[in-house]
Amino acid sequence: MINIDMTGRAPIYEQICKGFGELIAGGVLKENDKLPGARTLAKELGLNPNTVAKAYSRLEHDGIIYSVAGKGCFVAKQQGNIQKKLMENFDAAAEAAIRAGVTAEELKARVDTVTEQNTSAKEGEQ
Repeated sequence: MINIDMTGRAPIYEQICKGFGELIAGGVLKENDKLPGARTLAKELGLNPNTVAKAYSRLEHDGIIYSVAGKGCFVAKQQGNIQKKLMENFDAAAEAAIRAGVTAEELKARVDTVTEQNTSAKEGEQ
C-alpha cells in the first residue's frame, strides 16, 4: 500500500502523507474510503503509532482526510486538495533543482520523460 524508505532524507510522516496522496490522486482510494487505524498501519510498517498519527493529523489539516470520533479516518471529498499539495511539492523540488544548477530546459525535458513513462505504463495496464 505505502512504501517507506527508512534510509531516505524525507521524514517518515511526510512519506506516509505522500503515499496516501498518491493513492488518492491515482484513484486507488476514493471519497469516504476508510484508512487503516494508526496503530494497525504502524504495526504493518514497523513504525511508532505516533508517527502515523502525525501523518494523519497533517492529512486532515490539509483537507485530504477527515476523522470521525470512534470510527476512524476517511478520505475527504477532494476539491483540488491533492493536486494543490502535489503542485506545492513539485514547486519546492523544482526550486531546489534550479538552485542546484539544473536548467529550465532540463526540468522541462524531465517532465516530458515522466509524462511519457506514465502514459506508456497506463497503456500497458489496459
